[in-house]
Amino acid sequence: MKTHERLKKLRKQLGFSQAQMGKILGTDASNYSRKERGEVKIYIDEWEKLAKALGVSSGDLRDHEVKPSFQSGNSSSDHMDYANIPTFILETQKKYIEKLEQENRDLIEENNKLKNSEAS
Repeated sequence: MKTHERLKKLRKQLGFSQAQMGKILGTDASNYSRKERGEVKIYIDEWEKLAKALGVSSGDLRDHEVKPSFQSGNSSSDHMDYANIPTFILETQKKYIEKLEQENRDLIEENNKLKNSEAS
């Protein structure tokens, strides 16, 4: 079950209205409805508020299927938003990138040594 489907199901099981959930987040029912449908981003602090109100942990409420969403910050720059990617995935990717960068430095150094030995 997707995160937003789980949120909606749990909200209904506990008898909360979208207006009540909106008040918990400090927004109106319309904006909360868009969040519940996945049309508007739910920020980490909001997930924590929702989880607390629903009596579950934020980790239980959210799943790890969430893909980065492409957002337009403004008309001149677009960026990827990785806020919903689990930390362990980001850490693994960071280590892999560091390893590749080191391998690139090593290869550049080896290439320069070969060039220097051919020039001699």
